[in-house]
Amino acid sequence: MKQVLADRGIHQVAGVLLDIGVSSPQLDEPSRGFSFSRDGPLDMRMDTTRGETAAQWLARATEQQIREVIATYGEERFAKSVAAAIVDARGREPLVTTRQLAEVVGRAVRTREPGQHPATRTFQALRIHVNQELEELEVTLPQAADLLERGGRLAVVSFHSLEDRIVKNFIRERSTGDKLPRGVPVRASEIPPAQLKAVGRAVKPSDAEIARNPRARSAVLRAAEKN
Repeated sequence: MKQVLADRGIHQVAGVLLDIGVSSPQLDEPSRGFSFSRDGPLDMRMDTTRGETAAQWLARATEQQIREVIATYGEERFAKSVAAAIVDARGREPLVTTRQLAEVVGRAVRTREPGQHPATRTFQALRIHVNQELEELEVTLPQAADLLERGGRLAVVSFHSLEDRIVKNFIRERSTGDKLPRGVPVRASEIPPAQLKAVGRAVKPSDAEIARNPRARSAVLRAAEKN
């Protein structure tokens, strides 16, 4: 972010808005491999010109690695069963389409919340892993804060609890001045001020907004201002 702006002669901005949700057109395009609703290649890469596809990763990952990704990024309570089922299935034939994977996961997940497909959490976890979404967010937030001018604001819309946790912790940490050990003879005026201050509380979509756009149901907006 800093380099792209510097190339344009921009070194400070009045605000940064990060919408870190996945693009609906990408989700709805079967050839991208994000969705189990229509069959397509098991790709899941945001940038299809580089990196490993979900199919390639599933073909080489150990059962433990698959389990950890699904449990951590998908918060899937049946991660152990799903990972075992994937390894068993790939031993019979390569998993190369979204429908193949959805059927394997569907047989491994015993129960699911009403209205949610059994493969939802697994597909979400693989997408996050393949694209290193959380790592990208952790790299971007400090750059955004550094680019803000005094009084400038950072606003982040996240769609996943893990993303929101990263944003919340980042704002909290940057809203606290240097923490010195008790008893250090330093005046309060000599302690560097916090870089940011939180603005209001987290904002979530209203029932009316969710009715208009169901994909907004998990959205959380957090904002901070540069000191």
